Amino acid sequence: MALFGSSGIRGLANKEITPELALSVGLAVGSLHGTAVIARDPRTSGEMTEHALISGLLSAGCSVTRAGMVPTPTLAYAARNFDCGIMITASHNPPEYCGIKLWNRDGMAFDSRQQEEIESIIHNRTWKTAQWQDIGRVYEADVIEDHATMILSKVGRASLKVVIDCGCGAASVITPYVLRRMGCTVITLNSQPDGFFPARNPEPIEKNLELLKKATLSFGADIGIAHDGDADRMMAIDPAGRFIEGDKLLAFFGIRETSYSIVVPVDTSIMVDDVLKNRKIYRTRVGDVYVAEELKKRKAEFGGEPSGSWIFPGISLCPDGILAAAKLVEMVQNEGRLDALVDELPAYPMIRGDVPCSNEKKETAMKKIAISLRKLGEVTDIDGIRLDMENGWILVRPSGTEPKIRITAEARKGVEELFAKVHKLVSGLL
Repeated sequence: MALFGSSGIRGLANKEITPELALSVGLAVGSLHGTAVIARDPRTSGEMTEHALISGLLSAGCSVTRAGMVPTPTLAYAARNFDCGIMITASHNPPEYCGIKLWNRDGMAFDSRQQEEIESIIHNRTWKTAQWQDIGRVYEADVIEDHATMILSKVGRASLKVVIDCGCGAASVITPYVLRRMGCTVITLNSQPDGFFPARNPEPIEKNLELLKKATLSFGADIGIAHDGDADRMMAIDPAGRFIEGDKLLAFFGIRETSYSIVVPVDTSIMVDDVLKNRKIYRTRVGDVYVAEELKKRKAEFGGEPSGSWIFPGISLCPDGILAAAKLVEMVQNEGRLDALVDELPAYPMIRGDVPCSNEKKETAMKKIAISLRKLGEVTDIDGIRLDMENGWILVRPSGTEPKIRITAEARKGVEELFAKVHKLVSGLL
């Protein structure tokens, strides 16, 4: 079984992501790189995993700079000054999960070739160990101000009232301060880092943001901003207290950040195609690493995912929820009410759901699903199985980070029936 999923190495803390595994990853990374910067989100397993990783890195002769508890995009931006960056995070996953994600200097996660190299070293135990005089050293660095200064240099002043829900995650140390320095009045929710994530589930989906919706409306704010546990994602609430769907945010950014090309995953709404019809749209597998790889390959202007990942390749190939929040605030400052701007976009009904499925059964299950869906119409397999129909489409794909098979359906009419039909089919096969 592969060690890396669609978003690095991820699993249950102290069961799948153990100190022993972290030590091996550190030894493998340290065998290939001389310097590394390392950081973590506030999860309870973060420090345990960090110490094990550092031990492996040092043993292989790699010098390590500790950045402390910071967001993933802050760590990825800092990686430009080192051979690589290491982030200990499970992003939007629940608190019992932990993960390790590896970053290149340009802010792109390790690609498939690099991941395979790390896996090979770990599997074959071919890491190197340094002589006593060559063991790596540990340094400390504050990387938050560097990231904040960069973001502020890319946006203008704004005088909006903003409610920011950091979800007790790593964004607490930077996003509220960046927005205040832009000139905004900032009201914070859940802005104390807490690895138990007591306020809400870290994933910034609508059902987890009821408090932010109410607060945005009650305070008469111009915008509400939500992050996940490590702030590589950003979602928004309009002044009417409505959650803005990720596809609409993707189109919103695409209109303003691109003039000729954009990269989106295969589960993106056809509304984006309609709104950006004069741009070249490249579609990829679901996962920010695949969007980043395509951005680099195509030299595209912007890329993103409806789940809340926004990549500005002129700055970094890492999704940056803090930069996205600042840019969105600037757009609203310059163009008017967010709800009015979003309502100008067309809307097609879409339903997203999932069916539980153990990681061990995913491959067999997808083969059965593919056979069944091919009986219903034309399918493509760029990522999972996408069935295109006259009034819409449906995508069935295994989650790269959780024991689930995800189902996405979109249609100009009859989406409920389409989703229910395929959900029943998938559930029956499992």
